[in-house]
Amino acid sequence: MTVGSASSNVIPAGLPCWIEVACRDEAVSQQFYTGLFGWQYAVRRDPATPTGRYWISSLGGEPTGGLYQAGAQSEPGWTLHVSVPHTASAAEWVEHLGGQITLGPVAIPDRGNILHAIDAAGAPVVFWEAPPDWRFVTGIPNTFSGADLNAHDGAAADHFYTKLFNYASHQIGDGESVDYAEYLIEHTPVLYRYVMGSEYDRDTPPHWLVYFEVDPARGCDATAGQALMLGGSVVIQPYDTPFGRMAILADPDGAVFAVIDHSRTLDDVGRAEVDDPYDD
Repeated sequence: MTVGSASSNVIPAGLPCWIEVACRDEAVSQQFYTGLFGWQYAVRRDPATPTGRYWISSLGGEPTGGLYQAGAQSEPGWTLHVSVPHTASAAEWVEHLGGQITLGPVAIPDRGNILHAIDAAGAPVVFWEAPPDWRFVTGIPNTFSGADLNAHDGAAADHFYTKLFNYASHQIGDGESVDYAEYLIEHTPVLYRYVMGSEYDRDTPPHWLVYFEVDPARGCDATAGQALMLGGSVVIQPYDTPFGRMAILADPDGAVFAVIDHSRTLDDVGRAEVDDPYDD
């Protein structure tokens, strides 16, 4: 589906509404994602980026995300954007709840207002006051499927996001060996939070992991193999979960993301992946 349309008024607060990747080489990154997901790119001017360029990726004419060249002090990686009705008000709440503002609020021509922050758990996130005609395609093959907040302090993350967006938080792990919670709006999961276990190095910084839907005709294993051929890497080999077969990959610059084939599910194993919050 598409988040936002010309006929919509306001994107609900707390809904993922955009993703973007910072890269070292724009041409190399575009070639990778075009080969992997079939995205096309169009450039627009953006004085906030180091090069003054911001690339919009699309699939079938619908926007799927953004790409820009990272600054000298920045690391490549994917960033999640979450919708807010007013960035100025969001900025006050972010600081009140223990987060930090790193940029903004800033008005972007024809794209609303953005606010860059570090949440109370230490993860970078962008809050977006999108214009009424905002469009972002999700929930179909080769587009955004969902996101996990991988944190060390689950309680801090839960307090921050449930107070900021009035999410309901529901534990879907056992709360001890697996501390994994879903954030819900009106009983519908929209995002997830995971406390990083022993599979992560202790010094791994808190971060959002974005998921992309895999075309069942190609499958997760073939997608991982294609990522290698395109110059990327496989961080975690494909494996089965109750919600589909998934893998964690990285692009040529090391920006990490996950892919999931929801058509291949495995019953009676521990939960390891987010649901698609846009799945009807």
